[in-house]
Amino acid sequence: MPKHHVVIIGSGFGGLFTAKALRSADVDVTIISKSPEHLFQPLLYQVATGILSEGAIAPSTREILKRQKNVRTVTGLVTDVDVANKVVHYRFHDAPGTLTYDSLIVAAGAGQSYFGNDQFATFAPGMKTIDDALELRARIFWAFEHAEQATDPEQRRMLLTFVVVGAGPTGVEMAGQIRELASRTLVGQFRRIDPREARVVLIDGAPQVLPPFGPSLGAKTQKSLEEAGVEVILNAIVTGVDSTSVTYQPKDGAPVTIPAAAKVWAAGVQGNAIGRTIAEQAGAEVDRSGRVVVQPDLTLPGHPDVMVIGDLASVPGVPGVAQGAIQEGQYAARRIANQVAGTPDGEPFKYHDKGSMATIAKYEAVVKIGRIELTGFIAWVMWLILHLFYIAGFKGRVTTLLHWAISFLGTGRTERVTTNQQMVGRLALEQLGQRVTGRLLKGENPRSSEKRTTR
Repeated sequence: MPKHHVVIIGSGFGGLFTAKALRSADVDVTIISKSPEHLFQPLLYQVATGILSEGAIAPSTREILKRQKNVRTVTGLVTDVDVANKVVHYRFHDAPGTLTYDSLIVAAGAGQSYFGNDQFATFAPGMKTIDDALELRARIFWAFEHAEQATDPEQRRMLLTFVVVGAGPTGVEMAGQIRELASRTLVGQFRRIDPREARVVLIDGAPQVLPPFGPSLGAKTQKSLEEAGVEVILNAIVTGVDSTSVTYQPKDGAPVTIPAAAKVWAAGVQGNAIGRTIAEQAGAEVDRSGRVVVQPDLTLPGHPDVMVIGDLASVPGVPGVAQGAIQEGQYAARRIANQVAGTPDGEPFKYHDKGSMATIAKYEAVVKIGRIELTGFIAWVMWLILHLFYIAGFKGRVTTLLHWAISFLGTGRTERVTTNQQMVGRLALEQLGQRVTGRLLKGENPRSSEKRTTR
């Protein structure tokens, strides 16, 4: 008789830890993901700012699971799920394929949300994929290169202005690293500009930075950022983004436009579209961020064989962080293993909060574990140890440790390579984006003569 077949959509933290937890279960597991890597998203900003290589944070899923004989890895884009007939439809390039399942784990994650302004993506990439990080690396370093060549003072100021939208952990870490890059790493490397004159702006519509960390740590983080030279603008909604500027609307006052060449979008997430597909079939709700509202055992109504976990699941009290996805994945695996063994477990999922942390700059971070709040060097060391622990594979940990030593003990950045193709592609996207945005402002339909830009 064939074994119980578990299909896992997604190879992020949720999908990978589900598969690992099924190592000893009497099941066959298939992981299907649109890319063959396991991406460590929390460190993408370090790829974007030249600290780490993409290989250090995105090892091959096949390599990670090569010794687990009950797992098969499939690369493909899931296009549909037939919940009634237990079939997953996918596409690998132009070739369609199907997978049948006995249990389905949907850990497809979430992408960047532009809150209905998808045209912003052309000019302000998010921080969700390796492509995003490499594109941002090119934009950041080439901004300094163009500034070195610029003769117009206004153009030079625009090129040396960097705007980060979103003051959550990713936005704070990104703004802090760009400031570090300009204030330390690049000093003395140019002859016509002083990188220390770069302007780094962090914008958010919330009244504080790092809202989940509470007002005390939020205030300390803001103070540290401002002391480092980051401009923090709160209670402000970004209303416009183009190739040369960002416009925001303060809570009180007139709109303000900041000339800026390089922009980073770190505000908001949107659940993968496959979540809505399965929710509609099962009669489940989807929240405003596109996440599936699951039952206490992470299943869908009337479908105990389908569980949604990670960033795609809306679970009360569970933040959209790696630890939540890991715990949900381990719970899902335990539930399936018990079911196959004939000892079903009816316990609902319970999240154990192990704390939150974010880096601000070199030797400085914030950590919140229950009522314990830490800042400064001790918090930074804790951040390093935890992130090093969760990087998959011995090679990845060693590589990351070496790169950190170079960057944090000195001022160097070993990963500053950008390609001409990245810049040519960026310019083409921005030119198309300008035309599309212009037609949208005139009330025209850009699809009538322009092909929609997708990232």
